[in-house]
Amino acid sequence: MNFWDMTFDEIKAFVKEQGWPEYRAKQICERMYAGDADFSEMSALPKPMREKLTEIASVKLPEPLKVQTSKDGTVKVLWKFADDNTAESVLMRYKYGGSACLSTQIGCRMNCAFCATGESGLVRNLTSGEMMGQLMGLKRESGCEISRAVLMGMGEPLDNLGEAIKFLHNVTGVGNMSARHISVSTCGIPDKIIELAKSKIPVTLSVSLHAPDDETRSRIMPINKKYGVNAVIKAAEEYFRITSRRVSYEYIMLDGINDSAEQAEMLTKKLKGGHVNIIEYNAVKGKPFKPSRNIKRFTEILGKSGLSVTVRRKLGHGINAACGQLKQSKDVKQ
Repeated sequence: MNFWDMTFDEIKAFVKEQGWPEYRAKQICERMYAGDADFSEMSALPKPMREKLTEIASVKLPEPLKVQTSKDGTVKVLWKFADDNTAESVLMRYKYGGSACLSTQIGCRMNCAFCATGESGLVRNLTSGEMMGQLMGLKRESGCEISRAVLMGMGEPLDNLGEAIKFLHNVTGVGNMSARHISVSTCGIPDKIIELAKSKIPVTLSVSLHAPDDETRSRIMPINKKYGVNAVIKAAEEYFRITSRRVSYEYIMLDGINDSAEQAEMLTKKLKGGHVNIIEYNAVKGKPFKPSRNIKRFTEILGKSGLSVTVRRKLGHGINAACGQLKQSKDVKQ
């Protein structure tokens, strides 16, 4: 068994089953989250216990197949998991420290038209331990202290909600990261948004809206044919009502698709609050889209309406680590 897939309570129960004092569970978790990658490194534990743990359990992290660093300091890692499947995650550097962009699935079944991740379809869900493994691995590979995390890499977090919530409990519990420093991104699954709200983990909800009308959104996001714009926004507003946490609406700007002044005006009428995060489109090989030439005008219209709006800082573009560019790969050439 891999301890990264277990909660603190589960580790305590395991320790008790072995006949060891309960406080040993806390020692094990402290050393795991301090970066010890093997039980043999946990010198606070008696040698016989370390030997027994090595026989029956693991604290192994995913294997870094390929590590790339961009000119702006962004680090992207291609990880190999125990079954040889791969996923990417990213470490972004800001003035306040590091922020980890973590994957929740290998591939994705949402198949958004502008995104590289969905090209392979959904291979499988990642476990909570594999999500935590990316976070701990990014710390090790980058040498950077990470104080924030976004479930915004490969996959749809709410399509793997049980494991995502388990990860959130662990990272805000024994992982000691503030829930207010964590964002969970979704393309918009209303019932799952409410379920996340009721989990009582006050993370920021980031809704990938990308269009104010059903016709446009359905063209670029197939999920919209099941859950339309109004239903997604209504669920997001309910998330805010339950959690009191502001919702961020992500909006990727595609030239001639969703960037007209009329669409900006429509968006101002649809949104009653929240924050709009404008994203410049990042090129994906084989995709027909181009970055919008109307970002400034679009942003000004939103701002004049009273909406909170920012343009996301572009990071990791030179190593295909930007929004929408992550994908499964077995290409490990350096």
